[in-house]
Amino acid sequence: MSHDSTAAPEAAARKLSGRRRKEIVAVLLFSGGPIFESSIPLSVFGIDRQDAGVPRYRLLVCGGEEGPLRTTGGLELTAPHGLEAISRAGTVVVPAWRSITSPPPEDALDALRRAHEEGARIVGLCTGAFVLAAAGLLDSRPATTHWMYAPTLAKRYPSVHVDPRELFVDDGDVLTSAGTAAGIDLCLHIVRTDHGNEAAGALARRLVVPPRRSGGQERYLDRSLPEEIGADPLAEVVAWALEHLHEQFDVETLAARAYMSRRTFDRRFRSLTGSAPLQWLITQRVLQAQRLLETSDYSVDEVAGRCGFRSPVALRGHFRRQLGSSPAAYRAAYRARRPQAERQPDPEGAAAAPSAPSPLHPDSGGPVPLQTRRTPSPSPVGTSASLGPASDNGREAYAGSRASLPGQRSGM
Repeated sequence: MSHDSTAAPEAAARKLSGRRRKEIVAVLLFSGGPIFESSIPLSVFGIDRQDAGVPRYRLLVCGGEEGPLRTTGGLELTAPHGLEAISRAGTVVVPAWRSITSPPPEDALDALRRAHEEGARIVGLCTGAFVLAAAGLLDSRPATTHWMYAPTLAKRYPSVHVDPRELFVDDGDVLTSAGTAAGIDLCLHIVRTDHGNEAAGALARRLVVPPRRSGGQERYLDRSLPEEIGADPLAEVVAWALEHLHEQFDVETLAARAYMSRRTFDRRFRSLTGSAPLQWLITQRVLQAQRLLETSDYSVDEVAGRCGFRSPVALRGHFRRQLGSSPAAYRAAYRARRPQAERQPDPEGAAAAPSAPSPLHPDSGGPVPLQTRRTPSPSPVGTSASLGPASDNGREAYAGSRASLPGQRSGM
């Protein structure tokens, strides 16, 4: 799934500066960036594929700071250009940023701001969105990033309308993508925008990827909350909720366990997670339903009861709004993709939701924290953050599924 929005009038009217060229793409690299994400725009825009009908771009690889640039696996890279080369580019791509909590170099942010002011198209892949946000280029705009980092982006930059459901967001002169393989989707979209479907299709065939994926990040969401919640008293309430998803309880129950009024609890929960507690609870029940549909032979009615929904009708409604299909259709599609031998039915004692994971950062040896979603007005802001298995997005990246904006009704 992708999102195309109409750029603001001033952005739409801005023309490319005379010294910049549309066919020149600058890729801004930083030390500590993951090698896979960094290589995506290099492969898409840096290889001459004119023999396959793909118009040629001119690639400028620019170091965003003093080199050598160290990347995953201990590799060291030396960028052939510095920040000054960005002044010639009509498109500037930031494929990754090393830390979602530390500020990028100010010189690099200034270069991005100048490029944008001079009409260049600015692109942030995955955590590159944090660099664009730090430069102020995402203020009051829709954007996306990897679903694990979306809550941190929304919390650190509250003026950004973060939507973690999307594979990429095209807001005219500023574009962002989700994690890993979604960067390929956005780069193909750029080629399609510049040169049409035929060129993008030819490039997709060379890369051995679909020319256009349907679906969004919805199917990859995990039970994640920002890791900062681990030190907050609300963490115990969240853990209790996850351990008792098979029971019918509401937000008032959670507020009482936190010894807070409903209004105070809502405010504290949203300030910590960026998500309304009711929507978070519904999402957790749907996620648990997904797991039971994938791993058990329970009927849909039984799954509804084991996930705390008051009726199968409530499960079906929320499930369709979040995942774009009915529970039965989801199970059928999942099983069609998985050999029978890989499916293990739940043990008889698995009626309850799995024990709540501790809200620890996985790099410290703890399990992955809990998932959140946020839907403010006017733009939907979904959240969930922490570091999960690096291969998850790549492993199933091209399976795809439709995703819909989850409803706000409370029937569970």
